[in-house]
Parts: sequence; C-alpha cells; structure tokens
Amino acid sequence: MQQEPWKIQLGELDKKLGVVVLEESAERVVATMPVAGNTQSFGLLHGGAMACLAEAVGSWAAVVHASSLGKVAVGVDINATHHASGRSGVVTATATAIHLGRTLCSHEIIIVDEAGKRLCTARITNAVVERKG
Repeated sequence: MQQEPWKIQLGELDKKLGVVVLEESAERVVATMPVAGNTQSFGLLHGGAMACLAEAVGSWAAVVHASSLGKVAVGVDINATHHASGRSGVVTATATAIHLGRTLCSHEIIIVDEAGKRLCTARITNAVVERKG
C-alpha cells in the first residue's frame, strides 16, 4: 500500500535563506531564494547559499519519491559547479529527476537568476532506505 506523498516543510536554514517552494514532486521541485541576505563579503550571492538551496530542492524531491515507496531518503553525494555570481533579485532552483529507483535516486539542480542566466549546476544522489522506528 502506497502512502500519501510527503509535503515539503521548510527547515530552519531554509527559512533563514528565505526559500519559497513553488512546485513539488518526485520528478521536479522548484524553489526561489533572494540574493539579499545571502551574500558573501563582496556583495555577491554566496556559493554556499546556492549549494544549500541545491541540496534542499534535490533532497525534497528525493523525499517525495521515497515517501511514495513507504521509505525515507538520505543524502549520499552532492556536487555543485558555480558558473556565475548572483548580484541581486531572486534566484530559482529547479531539481529534475535523473533516476528514481528503489534504492537510489539522483537529481540535477539548475539555479538561474531572474534573467534566466545559469549560476550553478548541481547533482545530488540520495539513498532510499527503510524507515527506522
């Protein structure tokens, strides 16, 4: 028997970053984050903030997938390549499923600025495991 899909709930870090979820499914999660409040010392969007956003949307998609199997998802690997700097406005992260399996799932995450310029490409892999307790 399949359970109801899990709904995304923001964690404390997500709230501090100003993340807003626009769309959620195992195949695709879309969220935004403001540049303001997430900059490094030179006034540019912090690469770590982009990595956090990428991990959040990729993990959420994995959790939605795992919950449909009555399981949970746990992170195994993430990598991010930063192509350009965000300077202002809002960035949008889109996690798209690469593989949705019974034991592993992988998502590609693309982060763009308001003009559609790619700022970051990330990939996350999550293990799909049995719930404990």
